[in-house]
Amino acid sequence: MNKFFFFLLLQAVCSGILLAQPGRPAKDESTLPGKRGELNVRSAAYPRLLPGNRMEFKIKAPDAKKVQINLGRIYDLVRNADGEWTGITDPLTQGFHYYFLIIDGVSVADPAGESFYGCSMMASGVEIPYPDGDVRFYMADVPHGDIRMKRYFSQTANGWRRMFVYCPPGYDTSRQTYPVLYLQHGGGEDERGWSNQGRTDIIMDNLIAQGEAKPMIIVMTDGNTHDFESELLKECIPFVEKNFRVKTDRDNRALAGLSMGGIQTLNTGIPNLDRFAYLGIFSSGWWAKPTPFGGSSDTEKYYKMLQDKKNDYNTKLKQFWISMGGKEDIAYNNCQVMMKRFDQIGIKYTYFETPGGHTWPVWRESLYRFAPLLFR
Repeated sequence: MNKFFFFLLLQAVCSGILLAQPGRPAKDESTLPGKRGELNVRSAAYPRLLPGNRMEFKIKAPDAKKVQINLGRIYDLVRNADGEWTGITDPLTQGFHYYFLIIDGVSVADPAGESFYGCSMMASGVEIPYPDGDVRFYMADVPHGDIRMKRYFSQTANGWRRMFVYCPPGYDTSRQTYPVLYLQHGGGEDERGWSNQGRTDIIMDNLIAQGEAKPMIIVMTDGNTHDFESELLKECIPFVEKNFRVKTDRDNRALAGLSMGGIQTLNTGIPNLDRFAYLGIFSSGWWAKPTPFGGSSDTEKYYKMLQDKKNDYNTKLKQFWISMGGKEDIAYNNCQVMMKRFDQIGIKYTYFETPGGHTWPVWRESLYRFAPLLFR
């Protein structure tokens, strides 16, 4: 077949497919309410952001019997005569939120929006704007660093793995070495979480430009491993120190994580005080009761370590920083129980609480507050 004819045929087929996709907007959206969602794929008119931080959804599924939106709360959508299912949410808090379509009982990502790995599957997301004047989590006209994807072979996992590494502005044009923060995602997420949902590079670029945080390397690894401590200490840290210009002493190394990553931070940071001078625990805490996954969590050994070397932890940890959402955060009780044990032992820590649940708006805020405390 003539290549030019084949190209024209392919273009026509693709154009037909695109035109057939449900939810494609009219050329003029001026008559539609609100504005298209920030995370919509190109040309998708819905979901739409309405006044009061509500989201309106419209899904074309004429053969479906029931369509819902799961945004933590489940909303039933209403079908119209054209086979479109519509509905409007309650006001949502600022920042990023996962959501799913539930079509006849099956949860799926919305094809009209960008997808993110969360909740152990590909999920959709909406961004609710921050209040006017709060530009901490938005791109600004400042020098920008970048996030690099690196693959490495892990002896611990016996396979290839990858990490995402934030390098601050000026990294490629300087010869200086930088301190390092190892930053972990939560359960059901992976190494993409902090860069995609968390906006790590935007947060750090803005903080560094304002002189509020020191330039640093941030390493975001995959915490889905059978032995996180070995993966971090024997695989990730040596790889980073070989491939990036980083400082290699404990005073210039920090470890932090959210939810599951917070527990990994506790379980790895406490036994390895010689490796880390800063620990950050976001929306996390050791299980106060037997875990919901079966068995019980062996946390007493860590409390014993803290008890036996209390003075070492209090003097050598430059920051033992704990942050939490409000009481609606599912880790709230575990965290409160853990901090009471710290108080009984006499362990020093800093606690920060911000409104919100077990969600990315809380964790973005946590990074924004924690990063300026590092490497001072």
